[in-house]
Amino acid sequence: METLDPLLLARIQFAANITFHILFPTITIALCWALLFFRWRWIATRNEAWLAAYRLWTKVFALSFAMGVVSGITMSFQFGTNWPGFMERVGNIAGPLLGYEVLTAFFLEATFLGVMLFGHGRVSERVHMIATALVALGTTSSAFWILALNSWMQTPAGFYVESGQYHVESWLAVIFNPSFPYRFTHMLIASGLTVSFLLAGLSAWQILRRRETLATAVALRTGLIAGAVLIPLQIFVGDMHGLNTLEHQPQKVAAIEGVWQTERGAPLLLFAMPDEKTRSNRFEIGIPKGASLILKHDPEGEIRGLNEFEGRHPPVAPLFWGFRIMVGIGVLMLLASWAGVWALRRRAPNALPRPLLWGLVGMTFSGWVATVAGWYVTEIGRQPYLVFGELLTRDLVGPAPASSIAISLTAYLITYLVLIVAYVSVLFYMAGKADSTPYAQGGQA
Repeated sequence: METLDPLLLARIQFAANITFHILFPTITIALCWALLFFRWRWIATRNEAWLAAYRLWTKVFALSFAMGVVSGITMSFQFGTNWPGFMERVGNIAGPLLGYEVLTAFFLEATFLGVMLFGHGRVSERVHMIATALVALGTTSSAFWILALNSWMQTPAGFYVESGQYHVESWLAVIFNPSFPYRFTHMLIASGLTVSFLLAGLSAWQILRRRETLATAVALRTGLIAGAVLIPLQIFVGDMHGLNTLEHQPQKVAAIEGVWQTERGAPLLLFAMPDEKTRSNRFEIGIPKGASLILKHDPEGEIRGLNEFEGRHPPVAPLFWGFRIMVGIGVLMLLASWAGVWALRRRAPNALPRPLLWGLVGMTFSGWVATVAGWYVTEIGRQPYLVFGELLTRDLVGPAPASSIAISLTAYLITYLVLIVAYVSVLFYMAGKADSTPYAQGGQA
């Protein structure tokens, strides 16, 4: 067991924890704003369908919030056990940002979540809606602080180094570092898309199982319309994010595009097998000059190749494929949401074509797949640095032996597998257990 690499195991363990944890904030960030929308529609129209949607999806939010809190605490422990060097060097920056996230998550979200869950009928409609709004604000604020820290690790700014420790020179520069606006916006929209297809997928499943409730029609319609609006916006923001990454992390973009030699008119590779041993691609299928056109907005634009960064660039294959998975899921989201909205123009939600409904069910958790793929591209793309251009990952790993990390990693993976299966099962159970109600009432919402 001791022949295993502690650095590799520590990285895999943190990746496993962040992969599991990020699934739930990806839902809660946007779902609470959807709940606020349901709440507002109920007050404005007094249509029971909106109130039914609010009550059902509040349960989903509460379950997701609990899972996110538990997995977040576990992940935080690893800063001390596996990565003490990180906090020793940049704790003056990371500590306060993580502290602000805890304040918003536990004091703002958790406090008013109680009112949101148990206060309806016990407090006024106005107070209950304010509580929902404050929970939504809390989820977004938590994301703000976490993305500020993560973005600083990608594009560090506003600091100075003294005796090997990093200190804040300007909090504004630290928080609003060069990549933060793009990452934060990209993540918020990703959460919105995740929730859009969760709403649409579970509602489509209710229709196929003939377990429609008053909430089904409004939730399905809301999910499809939100998805149809958000995916073009995400494409635009993603393009801006890519240009920002090209400016600050050109080796990451070179790995994403599979560009080994600096070249003008670089093709956009649709398929290839990157080979780091030969520093080339096999079985290339691409669009001539496509990468230069997208990244430089010039078909003859120059893209710096990986060979310029030998020894200082991330592993190529995970970024190359992770990016294509993310984009592929995005294309499917575009097609599914637009097809759904088009079909809703002429049919009631319960009369949508069954192939479309099954397609939406299949895409219930597509947002998770795209988010995790994109997160891998972001985090693996920072390697070999933990703080890009400043601190190497290998220099900050802790002294924990490989055997201890391997044992805890195995325990984490088993636990997370059980929990994710249970979570998904409970969601479908909650969606399907409600008694059927006259569908026409919900269909008119």
